[in-house]
Amino acid sequence: MKRIIHQVLFLLVLSAITAGCADTNYPGGEISPYISIYDVRNLFKGTAVTLNPEILDGSQKLAATVISDHSGGNLPAGLLIVQDKRRLDFQRGIALPLGEAAASFVPGDSVIVDINGGILDRVDGILQIKNITTDKITKVAKVPVYVTQANVAKIIANPNDYESTLVAIVKGGFTYTPTEGQVMAGDQEINDGFGSLTVRTDARSELAGLPQYRMANYYGIIFNEVIGDSLVPYERMRIPSDLVELKSEYKTPKAIITGWSNDPRGTDANNEYIQFMATEDIDFSKTPFAVVTTNNANASTPTGFPQKGWATGGMRTYKFNLTSGFAAKGTFFYVGGSNKLIMSTNSTSIAHANWITAYAYNTNDGFDFGTRTTNLLANSGNAYGIAIFQGTNVDATSIPEDVMFVGTGGSLVGNGYGYRITNNDFYDIINPLTLEEQPFYRSGSNTNAMTYNTPSDAGYFNFMGGEFNLKLGRWTKARVKYAPLLTKESTLEEIEDPELTTKLIE
Repeated sequence: MKRIIHQVLFLLVLSAITAGCADTNYPGGEISPYISIYDVRNLFKGTAVTLNPEILDGSQKLAATVISDHSGGNLPAGLLIVQDKRRLDFQRGIALPLGEAAASFVPGDSVIVDINGGILDRVDGILQIKNITTDKITKVAKVPVYVTQANVAKIIANPNDYESTLVAIVKGGFTYTPTEGQVMAGDQEINDGFGSLTVRTDARSELAGLPQYRMANYYGIIFNEVIGDSLVPYERMRIPSDLVELKSEYKTPKAIITGWSNDPRGTDANNEYIQFMATEDIDFSKTPFAVVTTNNANASTPTGFPQKGWATGGMRTYKFNLTSGFAAKGTFFYVGGSNKLIMSTNSTSIAHANWITAYAYNTNDGFDFGTRTTNLLANSGNAYGIAIFQGTNVDATSIPEDVMFVGTGGSLVGNGYGYRITNNDFYDIINPLTLEEQPFYRSGSNTNAMTYNTPSDAGYFNFMGGEFNLKLGRWTKARVKYAPLLTKESTLEEIEDPELTTKLIE
């Protein structure tokens, strides 16, 4: 009897488990016929792959947008280039060799491509799906064409990701100043401040005679060539309008921001300082300057958007005047607290540095505006900024020689008020893509900012290392922050290390 009871209980438990499984199993669904270009590209491991539903996990079609335009005669002949963002919003593209039929498609054609039976292979450096004919492609609509804005460093670091996608490289220039008559024909190397990339233009194309501009936006499709074991990217513009001249004024600033100490180890009062480099000889008694800092803690007054910009004053902005002293071209000079110590109390004196203005900001109000403060530049939280101006008259309309921000929070821009920026490696007064005015930090594309160092009170020094080309009058290597920890025994030579700070290129 006991044995029978055990058997009955076993059957009841088994039945319950089976019923539970039946209740929780997904009832099933149909596999989408569409696969992303991202997933297709990932199938290629160096040798040709024949595509079929089995290898495509049950799918067999692409739903993509045409980006190629053969009317300009500058794209690889016979290649239809399409892109999509179906997987995780990643933009990816692929080439389809169609021969003369490729020219019958135009940018914005939304197409369905049956890739069953296609062969995925890299030909002449370009990943392609071969064995596709026009009867396997259906035009279904006209749609907007998505353009990815990318700097050259990202493209070089990820050539496979950007291949066969439409990319805008903004603020591209040459390592020389183009003269009248120089044109785009051939391989031309452009630099956008983040790296250099070849723009390839066929001599027989409509684009061959386009002028070389001092600075321009380059819209085009990224392709690769195989050199050794590496993919080396280059860009091909499609039509003449893919080259857009930028006419914003990019002048050489007389002084640039190269570093600062905002959170020394110990008290901040009168121990914070900013390092600059002169790009020409400056006699401050004849050519005075002003340095203004801004803090934007929520409680800092006046609250709200800065109605007078850098001249708002109170606890929001603090001004130093630079009216005496001399800085030779290519040398550092300093502005900040009166203690002249490298890392707050009981640290190495750097009084022998070229201090143009050393001022007790914790006991004195700023020159013309700014309330005395124990914390000139914030240690955490909302944004702080540094700007240097030629002249000592600073108001809401003043445009700095150079400017830099850390952090993004606070009441920074709105209702026509904000902190004006200048054209440098981080900011643009005119949006380089839309060509709309964006005069303030956090307006338009002016969102670049350095991040805070953590933990606080550790003793970081903020190096800003880049390359400014004096002949071209622009940044050919955008500044990058490097923040090593200093000690109480650190020396002036450490923060003026030529390997770490900005370089002037003649």
